[in-house]
Amino acid sequence: MNECKSCHAEVYNTFIQTGMGQSWDKATRQKSAADFSPQKALVYDSSKNLFYKPFWDGDSLCILEYRIVNGDTVHKRIEKVSYIVGSGQHTNSHIININGYLHQAPITFYTQKGKWDLAPGFEKGMNTRFDRKIELECISCHNGYPVFEAGSLNKYTQVKTGIDCERCHGPGSMHVAEKKSGKVVDTSQGPDYSIVNPRRLSIDQQNSLCQRCHLQGVAVLNDGKSFFDFLPSDELHSTMNVFMPNYGNDEKHMIMASHVERMKMSQCFLQSGNMSCITCHNPHVSVKVTPQAQYNTACKNCHQQGKDCKETLTKRQTQNDNCHQCHMPKNGSIDIPHVAVTDHFIRSKPRIENKSEIIRFLGMKCYNNENPDARSIARAYLEFFERYESQTPFLDSAEYYLRQIKSIEPSDGDWIRLFFLRIQYPEIVSRCASLKASDIKDAWQAYRIGTAFVKQQQLAKGIAFLEQSVKLKPLGLDFQYKLATAYLDAHNFDNALRNLNFIIRENPRYAAAYNQRGYIYLQQQQLPKAMNDFRLSLQLDPDQVQALINLSVTYYQSNQRNLIPSLLQHALQLDPKNQQVNAMLNDIQQNH
Repeated sequence: MNECKSCHAEVYNTFIQTGMGQSWDKATRQKSAADFSPQKALVYDSSKNLFYKPFWDGDSLCILEYRIVNGDTVHKRIEKVSYIVGSGQHTNSHIININGYLHQAPITFYTQKGKWDLAPGFEKGMNTRFDRKIELECISCHNGYPVFEAGSLNKYTQVKTGIDCERCHGPGSMHVAEKKSGKVVDTSQGPDYSIVNPRRLSIDQQNSLCQRCHLQGVAVLNDGKSFFDFLPSDELHSTMNVFMPNYGNDEKHMIMASHVERMKMSQCFLQSGNMSCITCHNPHVSVKVTPQAQYNTACKNCHQQGKDCKETLTKRQTQNDNCHQCHMPKNGSIDIPHVAVTDHFIRSKPRIENKSEIIRFLGMKCYNNENPDARSIARAYLEFFERYESQTPFLDSAEYYLRQIKSIEPSDGDWIRLFFLRIQYPEIVSRCASLKASDIKDAWQAYRIGTAFVKQQQLAKGIAFLEQSVKLKPLGLDFQYKLATAYLDAHNFDNALRNLNFIIRENPRYAAAYNQRGYIYLQQQQLPKAMNDFRLSLQLDPDQVQALINLSVTYYQSNQRNLIPSLLQHALQLDPKNQQVNAMLNDIQQNH
């Protein structure tokens, strides 16, 4: 961007103030739009019984997580925020950086309502605390392309700050080199082919460019493609297909970043044939300072206000005679709470929502490709089930489309994923019985097959596939952890310890790894080491039932039995039917 700025300072200076230019930055007081006053800066998650308090420690933004029981603070964890996501027009969300591994913090500041609350997707008992990974799909829309650590799920060696010029104009090295060499093109006479000018693209290419991030839903990558592969002037469907659930009779069921999808529902788009996002928007200028006349002029280019608008002049004047005030009202989104965004579904009379009307789910619809193939549709259903709504019909639909694919192998990765989500481990085992682990080239497929064999007590076979998953993604710490637990099941403590130590070196906040390492030390009767690891694990995540049990056993063997009841009572609250916990409590009570 600095290279671009040297010649295009005026454009740079306005763009850097837009939502895109302000999309991601370091967590500084200047970047934050949040209210840190004591009455505002506190969030309580009633489902998890956890409080969150954001605060400044000098120039560092921190989040304190704590729990109070009977007036006492029984849990406390503090994490430093590294990045703030969002321009502050709608939200500020917060990113934790642990040795390059990025995770989303559990609280967000919602600027329109001036309130802190749980982050989107963390509500209603879904609070994953500090463990939600920021993977490529997320960061590649909310920021300039990072330097991604190959073989990981969410590790980055370099993170940019804000969406940059190249995201819309393509790689700039040729353009810069030509200008520095003195080769200047008079663009009033024709295009400069050393750089992409979106205004010279076709309508479909223009919309594909904006759809890359403003058509968010279930993004299904084409085989062999990554989230880095889309370039300006490409058709988006050459890289991915983006699906959204289609609720036929519900005009208000929209997500925040569904601008292109909503626009494509409009008669303005359907009938004009030449409408794109830049028909109304100048992407170099913030919507906050764009004159209302610019949007109205776009409408009037097709509609004669005096003739086409059926409203009275008096009614129009109540809306300042702004077309979009009536025809593009602000709506709440289904994915982001406390936020109202302009609904880009342009219609003469936006329908008032009838809350008593039954919402009809019609299926997953692809909004950037009229003819997606059966495999893409199946993957959309699988992804929607796994990420958003775990209802059996989504898996049934996925199976329907998978059966339409001809010449499919029994060990096909999408079939394996379907059976894995259905917890049909015997089916996976039977399909992969003669398969060699080295034949699998996808880490997730190897992981699912390996897990199925382990669940069916075929440890040697399961470990081979899990080892392959780690070989393919050595920095995928969840793969490393699953392999470590399989080694433990096979009583291979040396290999398990090696994997667990690797995880902890890479991410010292990986709570479950401390619990498993503590278990090894407990089996080896290294009680001080075991006790230390169990405590570390519970400091990071106080609600691990097995860690509570393991620490109780360690206290028992260390003759610190007075510390056990509170641990087991908490474990019982979390898992009332746990037989081991109930048996241990009965034993403690009988021998007290």
